Amino acid sequence: MLRVLLVAPICWLLWNEKWPSALALVAVAGASDGLDGFLARHYGWQSRLGGMLDAIADKLLLVSCFVILAWRQETPLWLAAIVCGRDLVIAAGALGWRVLIGPIDPHPSLLSKACTLAQIIYLLTLLLALACWPMLRSTALAWLVAVLCVASGAHYVWQWSRRAWHTRHAP
Repeated sequence: MLRVLLVAPICWLLWNEKWPSALALVAVAGASDGLDGFLARHYGWQSRLGGMLDAIADKLLLVSCFVILAWRQETPLWLAAIVCGRDLVIAAGALGWRVLIGPIDPHPSLLSKACTLAQIIYLLTLLLALACWPMLRSTALAWLVAVLCVASGAHYVWQWSRRAWHTRHAP
């Protein structure tokens, strides 16, 4: 819930170009995501609701940051479109699954986790560049995020399409 609560202040800080403060809050959100995942796995505190809330918090935070940073022309529009497009495809697929098949049991793949981690690292690096070290801006990191988003989105479509086919055509 901390990440969801941080979305509005982070967006305000990004919109108003308060880079150091935005950097601090994005770092807190990223650390809380990692800590949340560690605690859930280590202590068995995993639940269906927790998995869904974690995914929603990630998407809400990351998409908001990429949209505002693209609007402020601090990150490429094509990158924000890829990040948002991937999440729209995943959300549409989850909704389609829910409507056509039933409850969804979210299981993020290793590729998806790598994609989320790359997005967080990209945002932290960009905000660090905007706050104090302009030499940290990285086109290579932007391309890595893009490649991981496309690969992860394609993997989700393939994986869940196969599951849907097998679920609908099971004897």
